[in-house]
Amino acid sequence: MMNRFLRYALACLAALLVIQCAASGQINNLTRDELIRYTAQNPYERFPDGRPKVPDSVLSQLKDMSSEEFLGVGTRGSVHYVDGFQILNPGKKLIGRAFTLQLMPARAEVQDPDGTAWKEKGNPLPLNHQSAIDMLQPGDVFVVDAGGNVDVGGIIGDNLAYYVWKKTGAGFVIDGPIRDLEGVAPFGMAGYFRYAVPPAIRGVMVTGINVPVRIGKATVMPGDVVFGDREGVTFVPPHQVQGFIDTALVTHIHDEWTKKKFDEGVYKSSDIYGRPRDPQLIKEYEEYLKQKMGAQAYEAYQKRRGQFRAPEAAKPPR
Repeated sequence: MMNRFLRYALACLAALLVIQCAASGQINNLTRDELIRYTAQNPYERFPDGRPKVPDSVLSQLKDMSSEEFLGVGTRGSVHYVDGFQILNPGKKLIGRAFTLQLMPARAEVQDPDGTAWKEKGNPLPLNHQSAIDMLQPGDVFVVDAGGNVDVGGIIGDNLAYYVWKKTGAGFVIDGPIRDLEGVAPFGMAGYFRYAVPPAIRGVMVTGINVPVRIGKATVMPGDVVFGDREGVTFVPPHQVQGFIDTALVTHIHDEWTKKKFDEGVYKSSDIYGRPRDPQLIKEYEEYLKQKMGAQAYEAYQKRRGQFRAPEAAKPPR
């Protein structure tokens, strides 16, 4: 009797899980509460679905940063750098908030019920990659996990890329192919992709919109700050962004001072870089740093550091 009851209970639980999955619209989906829980350290406002909304005023401070500056402080937390992309416009930096899409090879037994649930929610069009594209907001970066699979065809071409560009003002990171490269490149938008191919998208299904995705070796959360330059892309949790900005300011001032000393033609490179050893030079640098930062910001920086340490520790020599 107990075994029969246990089997019945398990069958009911399985049925309940199926119903819940169908109701979500995708096989992987986060509720607003779940997204808030996984990004609990976010200090900023949120979109209605719970995705962190790092302010534009903060994002604008990243325009003069580089991948090296992000890498240098990466040991402080879960900051992820991904390289190996083809870059649409190498001189154009990519800065924005991650809007994620997960694509997997299509399987009818998953795709069909998800599509049915999507229509039952009142959506007039099928569930596909354009469903996510239509949700993009200004400042979003369209981040697509296609598993780096070249066989899925171009996830966006010139028309959809143009829509992404006009809607977001930012760009895209696609761990997979795009198409119509000759048509996309002239827009001047920032974009990172694995391949350029002629065929259109095929053989994939949507398994998540604004869910954690894998891009290369990185786990990307919805609302992560996305930073891309000529070297690659970094994904930064919102609660860590201000620390990078503060560190970058110090690095920029140090680089300015270093070049200023080199211009004097008096010192060997090792006298100044990576860190000065002469007490007088250390004092000169600290005074220059304090002047550029302002006394209050300089004092806060010294408290964080505990003692003087040249910014090269935060940015590998190059």
